Amino acid sequence: MTWQELHELDQQITLYLNSLHSGVTDPIMIFFSNIPVWIPMYILVAVFLFIRLGWKKALIAVISITLTFVFCDQLANLFKNGIGRLRPCHDEFMVGEGLRILEGKGGMFGFFSGHASNAFGFATSSSMAFRNDSRLRYRGYSAWIFFWAVMVSLSRIFVGKHYVGDVMVGIIAGTLIGLACGFAARLAVRKIK
Repeated sequence: MTWQELHELDQQITLYLNSLHSGVTDPIMIFFSNIPVWIPMYILVAVFLFIRLGWKKALIAVISITLTFVFCDQLANLFKNGIGRLRPCHDEFMVGEGLRILEGKGGMFGFFSGHASNAFGFATSSSMAFRNDSRLRYRGYSAWIFFWAVMVSLSRIFVGKHYVGDVMVGIIAGTLIGLACGFAARLAVRKIK
């Protein structure tokens, strides 16, 4: 399959998913796409890390989660500017084919999704951080945070900001960066035991 054929397939899948909407789903997707609503959750996770792990381990965990965000965000920006793939909301073909745009268009380029990479990076690194507490398993937290990451990622397609391919690459990048930072934090935590 050529790059052009892959791009055309990505366009068709994106248009299909973007068209699946109702009066109920649109506000939900806008909510998950909106970064400021995430901040209270981040603060709450940090507070629970300090409660469950103690200040030394929690500080290492919070630093690793912060580094995950920085690496995910900067790598996404590097790719967006380096590759220069237009967001679907800036692509005349996509708009002409009926792409629904539910929020502002944002920057011109969208490969790969910073929202998806940040969400999966956060989910991965924070889940790994809670595993430093051997008293509990935190399966409920992991289920919730990965559900949240999936919803954030899907919302980017529904609001018209990203292609499916942008989101998939963002998920992979975020997960790998989250794993790397999470394992680095685990090594650091073992040294302070």
